[in-house]
Amino acid sequence: MLLSVLSAAGTDPDDKSTSKPPTFEDAQESATNAASWVEQNWSTWLGIGLRIVLIVAIAIVLRVIVRRAITKLIDRMNRTAQAVDGTALGGLLVNVERRRQRSHAIGSVLRSVASFLILGTAALMILGTFEINLAPLLASAGVAGVAIGFGARNLVTDFLSGVFMILEDQYGVGDSIDAGVASGEVIEVGLRVTKLRGDNGEIWYVRNGEVKRIGNLSQGWSTAGVDVTVRPDEDLDKVKETLTSVGETMAKDEPWNERLWGPIEILGLDSVLLDSMVVRVSAKTMPGKSLGVERELRWRIKHAFDEAGIRIVGGLPLPTEEAPTDPTAGMSAPSAYASATSPQSLASAPIPPPNLAK
Repeated sequence: MLLSVLSAAGTDPDDKSTSKPPTFEDAQESATNAASWVEQNWSTWLGIGLRIVLIVAIAIVLRVIVRRAITKLIDRMNRTAQAVDGTALGGLLVNVERRRQRSHAIGSVLRSVASFLILGTAALMILGTFEINLAPLLASAGVAGVAIGFGARNLVTDFLSGVFMILEDQYGVGDSIDAGVASGEVIEVGLRVTKLRGDNGEIWYVRNGEVKRIGNLSQGWSTAGVDVTVRPDEDLDKVKETLTSVGETMAKDEPWNERLWGPIEILGLDSVLLDSMVVRVSAKTMPGKSLGVERELRWRIKHAFDEAGIRIVGGLPLPTEEAPTDPTAGMSAPSAYASATSPQSLASAPIPPPNLAK
């Protein structure tokens, strides 16, 4: 600033060829010019500084308010899930741990997006106060974003798929899913990778962008189906009565009365063949409990059929009365060659040689 004032006064501080030293009048003139320049521009710089301070303060306050609002919303969602846990309504909803992790992930994404938008907008407004042309900067940022997005398209795909998966509540921790590339129980849900534990204990790391379809076996309710194969000559009314008794007894016993969400129904004959008949039995169960219900139902049906004398296909044959054995049944018929005087024996006897001595 002092150099500009001296230049305006016509004095060059680096010019050593001038032998005349500056006088008091020159110094007074330079001071007057500097004071005049400060007086003319101080209001502009003060306005720019106050504008920057105001933008930063508003951005910080707005960021704090938005993040607190998001946090309170997530806490309210968690309290609602804890209130219904253990009730009849809670059985139809997701469990507390799954709800907590899902809300935590959603809250983290919302807070990050809100902070990026607020701070990014504040930075652009601050640059605008210095009268900087933002068009080249925005164009460069757009080109860089396209290049980075093209180079890391798999990462972007995984992230976006994870965000939509969490928002749509496609699955959560504790669910048994079939993701196509792997299947098992979900033990961790992330924005990029989902961790599954298989039936044999192995852990699968599945990228969210690779999942094309998902079969959730733990949402809503499951169906337990058992096919009972009996012989075609069995009494169908007796079979139906026995199956009904098994279903009523099982629905009253612990813990099957909680796992069964409906009565055990005999749907009727599924198929009729020459050597067998198939009776279909079905029941609505808790999510993920259908296999256990099917095993227990087969166990009870087998015991009930044995007590009722109903034989399933492949079981032990019914006892039958044996006919008296004939002691001569294992003996073969007498042969004609057993007698030496029979015509068959004589015809097969060798011809004696002629007597040459005569």
